[in-house]
Amino acid sequence: MTDLPVARRLLPDASPEVADVVALDYDQRLLRRKRLVTTGGLAFLVDLGEVTNLDDYWGFALDDGRAIAVEAAPEDLVEVTGDLPRLAWHIGNRHTPCQMCGDHLTIRRDHVIEAMLTRLGAGLRPVTGPFRPEGGAYGKGRTMGHDHGGHNDHHHPHPHPA
Repeated sequence: MTDLPVARRLLPDASPEVADVVALDYDQRLLRRKRLVTTGGLAFLVDLGEVTNLDDYWGFALDDGRAIAVEAAPEDLVEVTGDLPRLAWHIGNRHTPCQMCGDHLTIRRDHVIEAMLTRLGAGLRPVTGPFRPEGGAYGKGRTMGHDHGGHNDHHHPHPHPA
């Protein structure tokens, strides 16, 4: 049991009448159960039914009726310029989250990825700002590790041909 207000429900579009704002970076926006503190100092507990990838326009509905907006916190990023389709392919091939920005790509600072991009002829410019990468191809919004191999150890009610 906690004395903190609890958020068990998300608001898909934070109301203009929010009580406060919580600034979360990209990693922090993937959560299920966590104690958070708003920019105004209000501590509350998030207790969702499943791990959720939050977009920064969402909000939390506290059990006391207040709404807390989610905002993408500033992060150390790098803007990438050059042959964008080629560079985006290499970034994606490394399962690195990437924000598409028209005339450049934006990724989080990573010296290994930056060195690779430099070798590929990219221009790099360090910046600080909110990071809103593209969602995954399957609509889940994260580029978490997954298996590329074919396994038949899944479970469902149909036979597989030999």
